[in-house]
Amino acid sequence: MTGAIIENMSTKKLVIVGVTLLLFQALAFMVGGLIAPSPTSAVEYLATKCVDTIKHRQETKWFMPWGPNQCDKIRTFDEAMAKRIEANNIVFAAHIPMPNNEMSPWFQFMLVILQFDIAFKMYNQIEEGAVVTVDVGLAYRDDSFSEWTEMAHSFEHRNLNCNFTADKTFENEGRYYECDPLPFMEVGSVAHKYYLINIRLPVNERKKVNIGIGEIKDIRLVGIHQNGGFTKVWFAMKTFLTPSILIIMIWYWRRITLMTRPPVLLEKVIFALGISMTFINIPVEWFSVGFNWTWMLLFGDIRQGIFYSMLLSFWIIFCGEHLMDQMERNRFSVYWKQVGPIVFGSFCLFIFDMCERGVQLTNPFYSIWASDVGTELAMSFIIVAGICACLYFLFLCFMVFQVFRNISGKRTSLPAMSKARRLHYEGLIFRFKFLMLVTLTCAAMTIIFFIISQVNEGHWHWGDHTVQMNSAFFTGIYGMWNLYVFAIMFLYAPSHKRYGDEQSSGQCIAGDGGATSGEDIQLTTTVTHVDGPTEIYKMTGKEAQE
Repeated sequence: MTGAIIENMSTKKLVIVGVTLLLFQALAFMVGGLIAPSPTSAVEYLATKCVDTIKHRQETKWFMPWGPNQCDKIRTFDEAMAKRIEANNIVFAAHIPMPNNEMSPWFQFMLVILQFDIAFKMYNQIEEGAVVTVDVGLAYRDDSFSEWTEMAHSFEHRNLNCNFTADKTFENEGRYYECDPLPFMEVGSVAHKYYLINIRLPVNERKKVNIGIGEIKDIRLVGIHQNGGFTKVWFAMKTFLTPSILIIMIWYWRRITLMTRPPVLLEKVIFALGISMTFINIPVEWFSVGFNWTWMLLFGDIRQGIFYSMLLSFWIIFCGEHLMDQMERNRFSVYWKQVGPIVFGSFCLFIFDMCERGVQLTNPFYSIWASDVGTELAMSFIIVAGICACLYFLFLCFMVFQVFRNISGKRTSLPAMSKARRLHYEGLIFRFKFLMLVTLTCAAMTIIFFIISQVNEGHWHWGDHTVQMNSAFFTGIYGMWNLYVFAIMFLYAPSHKRYGDEQSSGQCIAGDGGATSGEDIQLTTTVTHVDGPTEIYKMTGKEAQE
């Protein structure tokens, strides 16, 4: 009987492999916890109020809040009223980063959140359903002396969601509303050293533009970017893990092709899982350091979505192949009810991502969260995705329970075997059950990571409820995926050992020829007539019990 490495490897060697993988898993967490800084940094900017003194300007002028060519500034709107400066001539300017700092391609992306400071006035209150219209432009340059180059320009609308916690009386005038932060801008690469944002709040009473939005005192921006130190650690992990998974994948498939029988569905799915892991591992992000590839965020989401789909589908098929009878197993079509929803959910994730990050490739100020319908849709999507992930895990637990029960039913044939053969099969069952428990642990961590990632992606859009993920969690989960895929391909690769031949010859020498003969008949009727990667795979077919 030729089996897989998980069955034929000695217990001592298997323990060494397990401990080694466990040490690498601990190392993955330690790399994030001890070496890498936090994944992201947030910097708050207070926009400077600049005055545009030229009306009906033909060319675009960029207003700098500080430096040698800084704009004419005012401190308050009371000063603007005293100088008879109209609201349409006020430009809010913010320079990213702070003075004496530079942005870097290692920051990978730049997300900007908008926050209004609005004072309460009895005769200028925020109306119900108030919408702010902003005329916003984004420019860049790579030194302190060049002219600014326009990167994007757009007219955007943002819904105000503000609460005034005190009584609306004259005594409380001047106190500030509590307003939710607003999504403002997202750029998929940070290819330039300096960025400049100019914001205008155009007022048109006839068209009701920026009317009933209260008395805006200041505009604050929060710039969020990935830390360069974390990026370097992340790239280093990808660079190290890519050849590891690629080599084990080639080695695994070569062993599969050397067999006399064709590969079964489970072996094909394991190979596909290795391909998807390699696809997400390939460190193409290195090119983003030298090229202005704004689509890298979208491409990264697509790669992760493909891996999620493959990993979740693999777990379903992995369990299902140990439940199906021999007439049903080894056919992908029988899993359409389970795999179909996974593919459909992944497609919905792709459409949702394209609706935001796809549009942001041409307009970085676009956000699906900008409208009430978009916000409700995005919130509903995050909630439904979390619920579906939890239901998937419960269903996977149920399938694992069924597999364990199925294996327990097959153990009734073990007492008829010799002691050595019975101990061998009991050892195989223990190894398989342990692997299934590891699979459940990996699935649980993956589901937790997915839910927290979705919440973390949108936590800016509903206020103060935040879930922060540190670097150790990122690197640990990523390392866990690679180690799990590595272990599956290694343990389920065909082994060169033939346990049945060795065991039979050993028993004949011991004078147990009669027992061996009867045992071979038992194994022939229960196990060996079924093709598969492992003895447990063969044993769990329902025909075997008959």
